[in-house]
Amino acid sequence: MSYKIKEIFYTLQGEGLHSGRPAVFCRFTGCNLWTGREPDRSKAVCCFCDTDFRGTDGENGGEYGTAGELADRIAAMWSSDSLRASVPFVVCTGGEPLLQLDEALIGELHERGFHVAVETNGTKPAPSGLDWVCVSPKADAELLLRSGNELKLVYPQPEAPPERFERLAFDYFFLQPRDGPDLEQNIRACVRYCKAHPHWRLSLQMQKVIGIP
Repeated sequence: MSYKIKEIFYTLQGEGLHSGRPAVFCRFTGCNLWTGREPDRSKAVCCFCDTDFRGTDGENGGEYGTAGELADRIAAMWSSDSLRASVPFVVCTGGEPLLQLDEALIGELHERGFHVAVETNGTKPAPSGLDWVCVSPKADAELLLRSGNELKLVYPQPEAPPERFERLAFDYFFLQPRDGPDLEQNIRACVRYCKAHPHWRLSLQMQKVIGIP
């Protein structure tokens, strides 16, 4: 199987429980909830997406012919000094990575010592072997992944209230303020909700606050 990749880059995780952790991000092209085209945004299930996942023209983007080839490129982004100091960490994201991510790639990444995480909308089944599963439900899309490590809900979403998800089998529950013109209002709403429902924690997009990829 070949893999179509928008970009691969080394940065800090900006969201959720691993916020601040160095990570290689591998962004897969394509999504099942939005085409990525602005003319289609208003009709998309995930109409607030802030990510460019179309094409393969980003940093280290392209079509990788084998799992080993892609794993080698990801591993090359992690410095040799870092390999000695800590467990390498890769975040598979998108778009929707579970349209492409498979056991073959996970296995190749494990062979290179990586801890493999995925950020998914939860509408597709996950391959086995993942070390960290973060599910971010979108609107009223059917949720197939109902367990994992982290549930990260963009808030507010009228079609996706937090109470719908709070009894699912996740280790951690995060509310993340919906970006856009109402961001400050949404941050305050998230703070109020988390204080009233301590089951939830606040997740901010640190990468936007400090200006990193």
